[in-house]
Amino acid sequence: MLSTPGIRVLIVDDHPVVRDGVITQLARHPDIRVVGHAGDGAEAVRSTARLRPDVVLLDLRLPDGLAVDVVPRLRTAAPAARVLLFTAFPEHAAVGPSLAAGACGLVVKDASGTTLRDALREVARTGSYRAPQLAAAAPVTAREYDVLRLVASGHTNAEIATALTLSPNTVKTYLQNVMQKLGARNRAQVITNARAHGLL
Repeated sequence: MLSTPGIRVLIVDDHPVVRDGVITQLARHPDIRVVGHAGDGAEAVRSTARLRPDVVLLDLRLPDGLAVDVVPRLRTAAPAARVLLFTAFPEHAAVGPSLAAGACGLVVKDASGTTLRDALREVARTGSYRAPQLAAAAPVTAREYDVLRLVASGHTNAEIATALTLSPNTVKTYLQNVMQKLGARNRAQVITNARAHGLL
């Protein structure tokens, strides 16, 4: 197999055991070099700007936010760096928006070392990676997730409609769909249930 020589990787995950495991796996491949690691989004942005890695292996959920918010900041910090999502929750509603924000693909945390190696090589070589097994539907759609996040931030339907360039009735429909899917009867309960599902 052809590979891209000297792929420089930054690992972003808040669990040291995960970071150490990835470093150990990648140490077996001389064409891939871990140049640093970070435990949250802010540190990831600083490290990306300083180290200029070829690929940022980015946990979907970090202590200070979700990947969907971090990806644009990483791309600003180092436009040439490619972001590969790394998560135990491939069905998470934040996956679609994170890919739309500029992430190049996703690899699951229980993937083999060989799969991770191939994913990093593919992203470095082509700028994208699509794992064939990741066809699971998210519990809410990407647009419903956008509405949910703004609801959780305390915005009214009218404010959400303006922010997302939708009509208030469309926002109401999205919110009703999310409430139905999460078994919630009101805005407070949908936020609580979304957090219980790991969506916020």
